[in-house]
Amino acid sequence: MKFSLPFVTSAVLIVAGISACSFAFDPPKDSEPAATSTKSSKANTLSKSKKMSDEPIYNKLTPQEQRVILHKDTDRPGNGGYTKNKADGIYICKRCNAPLYNSTHKFMSDCGWPSFDDEIENAVERKLETDGSGRIEIICKNCSGHLGHVFEGERLTTKNIRHCVNSSSMTFIAKGKDLPKVIKRESDSEKAGKVGDEPSDSSSKLNSPIKTNDK
Repeated sequence: MKFSLPFVTSAVLIVAGISACSFAFDPPKDSEPAATSTKSSKANTLSKSKKMSDEPIYNKLTPQEQRVILHKDTDRPGNGGYTKNKADGIYICKRCNAPLYNSTHKFMSDCGWPSFDDEIENAVERKLETDGSGRIEIICKNCSGHLGHVFEGERLTTKNIRHCVNSSSMTFIAKGKDLPKVIKRESDSEKAGKVGDEPSDSSSKLNSPIKTNDK
């Protein structure tokens, strides 16, 4: 079948017109999920920022100290660090300056790490290792920095206990020198206590003293 040139031209123009109309009236895609994603991203950013602002700024640590204190690594055994230190003073947390051990708690165990048979009250927290070894990890109660492990039943002292502590986890402050300020982490109860500290106008009026006319 043969078509004349005018007929073919008209057909092409009709098809082009239909395509153009289809494109022009194509409904816009729903952009709401993108907006929701943006809101979610902003919320996550704010949440992370709040957590970072709540976390105190602890002492700067060397790479080795980070491995031990933050990632539970262990100093190499030997006579380095505070293993052979016999001076009088206080051993404090390297990360937050919280006092951990008195020099009177220290004893020579020849195990390769500093050893203590006691700790300053409420300074050290114990946690059972989750690796199935049965060992008890000891951490700083204030900042949760890793200190080492505690062992009982060795009969090395009359207290029958040994805190095996990494030198990298501690700083020794000699007797007579000032202790640095402890970098404290707020507890949940302390954070909760700040809520509602500011009295409302009504409570302020109720608690204000009543004025009387003195005669």
